[in-house]
Amino acid sequence: MRLATLPMYDWPEVRAETAALWSAIRAGVLARLPGCDLPLDVTPTPTAGPMALWCDPGLVFGQTCWGPLSLGLIDRLLPLAQPDYTAFTGGRGAFYRSALVARAGAAAKVPTGAGALLPVGLLAGRVFALNSRDSLSGYLGLRKDLGADPGALAARCVETGSHRASIMAVAEGRADLAAIDCRSWALARRHEPCAKALVVVGWSAERWGLPYVTSRATDPQTAQALRETLITLGCHAAPARSDL
Repeated sequence: MRLATLPMYDWPEVRAETAALWSAIRAGVLARLPGCDLPLDVTPTPTAGPMALWCDPGLVFGQTCWGPLSLGLIDRLLPLAQPDYTAFTGGRGAFYRSALVARAGAAAKVPTGAGALLPVGLLAGRVFALNSRDSLSGYLGLRKDLGADPGALAARCVETGSHRASIMAVAEGRADLAAIDCRSWALARRHEPCAKALVVVGWSAERWGLPYVTSRATDPQTAQALRETLITLGCHAAPARSDL
């Protein structure tokens, strides 16, 4: 059975938008490849997370992060295209940044160049909330920007399981700082009330956004029809691999 999943920005408040996106992609593929076997609906993300879906050879369409891809998923998943992040503060075409959010501090504007803008001693004596240690936006990118493991620089780390949970941890005082990808931060500003009490105190460097993917077991004709459809819908060509 073929599956489609869009777990990376699958907030309950935007399920209708997620469904509409898949509907547009599905229609574009079927126009190019009539009779193609595609699921009608998006598969909900399991409570345990999307890893089982990403590893399923029946995954015809999905979205993941270059963090898990760099740690081994690239052997299972074929990047198709990069969504456009221009609509989100901190995004530029196929590239995005993470916003460093805290309860207090000087607000930081998005840097004009591609590099990071991080306050000196960003993590010293602070509790750092991260969604997962394989996340590019929440952990790996910041590790590269700082030149050291955030866990070694912070007083303590709290692993939350999601960007939304990290935002809540900071707002509720269970953590002092979190790195949130700019699209998730935009979602939080729309739908998570506690986000309004936080301030962006820094920005990570620009990196490739979260690519759309298919299983490497997907037939080439379907993969190509998906790729062409995504480009038509405003996406960008994806690299075969990405240097974090």
